This record gives sequence, structure tokens and C-alpha cells, in this order.
Amino acid sequence: MKLFPALEKAYTHEQLSAPEAQRMAQLIAFGPIVFQVSRLMIKFGILDLLRDNVEGLTAEEIAGKTGLSAYAVKVLTEASLSIGTILVDGDRFRLTKTGWFLLTDESTRVNLDFNHDVNYLGMFDLEQALTEGRPAGLSRLGNWPTVYEGLSQLPTEVQKSWFAFDHFYSDHSFRQALDIVFARPVRHLLDVGGNTGRWAMQCVTHDPEVNVTILDLPQQIGLMREATKGKEGADRIDGIGLDLLSEAPFPDVHEWDAIWMSQFLDCFSEEQIVSILSRASRVMSDTTRLYIMETFWDRQRYETAAFCLTQTSVYFTAIANGNSKMYHSDDMARLVGLAGLKVESISDHLGHGHSIMVCKRK
Repeated sequence: MKLFPALEKAYTHEQLSAPEAQRMAQLIAFGPIVFQVSRLMIKFGILDLLRDNVEGLTAEEIAGKTGLSAYAVKVLTEASLSIGTILVDGDRFRLTKTGWFLLTDESTRVNLDFNHDVNYLGMFDLEQALTEGRPAGLSRLGNWPTVYEGLSQLPTEVQKSWFAFDHFYSDHSFRQALDIVFARPVRHLLDVGGNTGRWAMQCVTHDPEVNVTILDLPQQIGLMREATKGKEGADRIDGIGLDLLSEAPFPDVHEWDAIWMSQFLDCFSEEQIVSILSRASRVMSDTTRLYIMETFWDRQRYETAAFCLTQTSVYFTAIANGNSKMYHSDDMARLVGLAGLKVESISDHLGHGHSIMVCKRK
């Protein structure tokens, strides 16, 4: 298995001493409790208070400032000492580096909300999802075959956390992605899985001549039209509703200069990816380029990013659709080949760990 250097170092040699490994095993065993305690230390404002009071606070002072009972504060702070998000000096609690990142790191907060609002209850059904090949945990949110059909109907807080998670990773990559895509002349761009049209808006703002057609589920096209309505350049964004799991052909209403798939193919199984890419290849000319932007877990600069991605794969299993994941880049390149395409180039380290795989017809 090919891995970028930081990952090879972490994943091919034992990293922990025996006592450290034993503690890690217990951290895993108490994982759900660790998660909820840490989330509530943020929600109740305790970590905020400790950040703003560098000399520390006593349990009584925390109780007074938060309105929590002395019992609740003791339960949370004593558990947090063991977790490692706070320290104690005499009778005063202070924030640790881990607590600081938990409180202030944007990606950590996005992941925390996503896991609480979208994933937490459904992960109880992970075993069933793995053995049955379906998103068994999705029923905790609603009665849909996949989460994508239900996005417009999710409870407000769940929907907010889902889109915050999705947009956080893609938005930070758009500027660099625009430079790559528009290094070639692009007048007609097909955005496959365009969601709410955030990339399409970036394109029409970047280039006053480009026209973007979004291909997505009919209900997503409705969300896109609402999200882009009245914005400058929105008149150059069109939408076509299509169930991408069907074998329906891709539209050939234009000679496409570029076909864009961002954080999209990770929503499908390998067989489905080959079908999607094969249908894309049939509407490509020799000058068309297909751009696959994904967070390939093996191509991450830092191991922490790879950790987040491999854990996100489990969300796809239990909640999203039951059969997709965050892919290794070699697997994606193999599927590209099976669809009659070949990888022309790969650009890495865009935004928060994205890569763009540029493909053309064989």
C-alpha cells in the first residue's frame, strides 16, 4: 500500500509503549462517554471560561459562572482531567493544549457537531450496516434509501451540521481548484453532483464567459436554485435533475470543456463509480478534461487528516449509503482506467487536504 511519508511513519511501526497502548485501549472503550463529556464541556461554556481565565478556576467558581450544580461540574471536570482536556493545580482547573484545540480549531468543531448531530445515534447500527451492505443507521434520521434523498428534509440542526461539514472541506480548496480548472479555456462546464451550487458560483464569478450546468438529484437542483437565486452570474448556471444511480446517459447539450466532480465519487461504491465515469467519458471529446477533487486519505500531508478521513468512511457505511468510503488514490485511479479514462496528472495539498485528479480519454 502506497502512503505519503507522514502516514507511512505512523502506520507501519508501533508508536506506543505498553502503558500508552493500554490507555489508548481504555480511551476507545469509553469513547462515547469521552465524546459526550468533551462536547458538553464546550456547550456549557466551561472550556471557554478556562481559556479566558489563565490563572484557572475552582469547581465552585465554574458552577457559579455556568449555573450548573456542583455535582455536574465535578463529574465533568474529573472526567475531563482523565481525558486530558484540562489540568488541575491545587483546586484550580486550567485548559490543556488538547482542550484549546477542541475549543478553537475550526475543523475539530465542525467534526464534533457533525458526529453528534448526524452520526452519533446511527453508529449504534454500524454492525448491521456492515453485514447487510445498507445504511442501517440512517433510519435514526429519516426513512430514505440514502441520506442524499433526505437532505432537504433533515431536522434543521442536523442539516446545518451536515452542510457545515461538507462545505468546510470543499470551500477552502476552491481558490486553488479554480486555477487548475481554468488553466485551460472553459466555456461549458458540467458540474456533476453540484449540490447547492457553491462551486458553480465560484466558477461564474471567476470567469465571466463560463456557463455551468449542474447535474444532480432533482431535489438538490431545487436547493441549488434557491441558494443561487438573485446572485450575480446565476443566470449562467443551469440545472438538470438526474438520479445518478440510474443508468441514464449524461447530457450532451454542450461540448463540455470540463467535467467537475468534487467530493462526489466518495458517495458511491466502486461499481457505481465506474458506471458514472463511463457515462461521463461518453460525452467527453479528446480535449475535455474531467476533474476529480477528493480528499484521498493516502495522500495527506499530516496523519491527523488521514485519521479524520478514514473515520469519515464509517459515516458513509452507517449513515450515508452503506457502500462508499473515502478512497485510496490508487483505487480511484484503477476505477478511472476501468471507465475508459486515464489519469493525466494529480495535484495535492489543496485547502484542507484535497487532491485533484485530472483525467482524459484514453
